[in-house]
Amino acid sequence: MGGDFLTTWAWVFWLALILVFVIVEMMSLEFTFLMLALGSLGGLVAGLLGVPWWAQIIIAGVLSVILLFFVRPPLLHTLRRGGDPARSNVEALLGLQGSVVVAFDDGRGQVKLANGETWTSRLADDAGETALSEGEKVVVTAIDGATAVVVPARTPAA
Repeated sequence: MGGDFLTTWAWVFWLALILVFVIVEMMSLEFTFLMLALGSLGGLVAGLLGVPWWAQIIIAGVLSVILLFFVRPPLLHTLRRGGDPARSNVEALLGLQGSVVVAFDDGRGQVKLANGETWTSRLADDAGETALSEGEKVVVTAIDGATAVVVPARTPAA
């Protein structure tokens, strides 16, 4: 009775599993659960062809692993190929030049960056200096919370 019941109603299990994987995929959009759903679809098809339930599970598992490792990576690469290469947020601030607007005493002050924003800032630990006067040029090396970590800008030797 147990084997017949599983073989007879396995398609309901596969449909429910596919539905759950598709719903989760809609929230994550990383193609992981889509590959699992397609593997489960392989289990469903095997079940409809009369394959025993234990073989359906093996087929679904093997198909899911193959899809995850061989189909998902090129699919993600293709999807992300047309992405915007422009840096944003903190990444856009790194390497940005600015000038000191509030003199640095004891390694802390304010700078106005090239993008027009004024930031509370501190000198990087490896900057070697502790004071910068108004108007001196700096470069952002890191963002620490709401503080721009800067170093004095090197002027090209003439």
